[in-house]
Amino acid sequence: MRRLFSYFLIIAVLFSVLLTGCNTSSSDSPVKPSDELVIDDHHSDDGRSVVGISMPSQSLERWNRDGLFLKNGFEQAGFEVLLSFGNDLIDAQIDGIEEMIEAGADLLIITPIDASSLVNVCKKAAMANVPIISYDRLILKTPYISYYVSFDNYAVGKLQGEYIRDRLQLDTTANTYNIEFVSGDPADNNATYFFNGAFDVLSPYIASGRLAVPSGQTDFYSTATSSWSKDIAQERFENILNSYYTSDRLLHAVCCSNDSTALGTCLAIDYDYTKGNNVIVTGQDADEPNLRLILDGKQDMTVFKALVNESIATLELAKSILNGKVPGEGLIAESSFDFSCRYDTSSYDNGQKAVPAYLLYPTVITKENIITELVDKGYYEIGEDGYLRAVQ
Repeated sequence: MRRLFSYFLIIAVLFSVLLTGCNTSSSDSPVKPSDELVIDDHHSDDGRSVVGISMPSQSLERWNRDGLFLKNGFEQAGFEVLLSFGNDLIDAQIDGIEEMIEAGADLLIITPIDASSLVNVCKKAAMANVPIISYDRLILKTPYISYYVSFDNYAVGKLQGEYIRDRLQLDTTANTYNIEFVSGDPADNNATYFFNGAFDVLSPYIASGRLAVPSGQTDFYSTATSSWSKDIAQERFENILNSYYTSDRLLHAVCCSNDSTALGTCLAIDYDYTKGNNVIVTGQDADEPNLRLILDGKQDMTVFKALVNESIATLELAKSILNGKVPGEGLIAESSFDFSCRYDTSSYDNGQKAVPAYLLYPTVITKENIITELVDKGYYEIGEDGYLRAVQ
């Protein structure tokens, strides 16, 4: 009887694996951990130390920088590196991850294009005994994520909201102001954290009437920007300006979640906003075009995340994992980090588990501190035209 039960159990497991393999880009039902996960490890004893890195695209400046920082850091530490870009195509990213698994990757670092789309390929990695670090964006709906490394995404939005609050002096003035929101890609799990951080700061002033949102667009999805696209942000904001700011109504602030959406917003303001007042515009990532806007007085701030620090934390975490350690809080204690990084085991639930996270803290960049924070610390240099260039 036991033999018969075991036979049917094996058949059920094989049938489940076959069904998984039929849909590598599935974003449907989350996979649940199983004691029957069959491990087929062909890489651990091959004499190589291989790290696979999957970035979402090359169309945003920051992913090129992240990929380069990580690749250089791991190679200098003696690892072989496989780097791929998904070019904003989910299936292309999945194909790249599968190729890295087949090429003998010992560990994967993945920034998802769509946070819910990697369920099955993450299971394939687990079946090959390949741990996964979710980098910058949290991968959802799978238990097969070992760690998450990112900046404190809620804090990013909070800094943007606090900047607008303080610039408009909302706690002391009796004036009322108009504000609009430009948030990020709905497929990016981080985008909701950015939006919520900012909105939690500003919503009390909206409720009290100190801030007004003439468009009425005050939730994440109505303000979202697919693929973080500059062009989509520009088109949407041109529509807002032409619909709600055609009379004497002034626009005082736009809370943009990142620099590409801020760039599109600034272009729309240049083309379609004819009032003479300064409009406060926030951003994130310290992209070179936006640093130019800050120096020119067209964008007021950006939230800078020292990507090299994110890669340093990821490098230390990866080395610890590959050396058979359980990093935990000890990773920070044993490392010579000269930046703020905290260990969090509860805040980032991906729908299957609370993923242990290492969270770094970002910095607000304005025209006043742009040289001391970016140039003097060696992240950027001043070009012949007087604008900043990222140090490669």
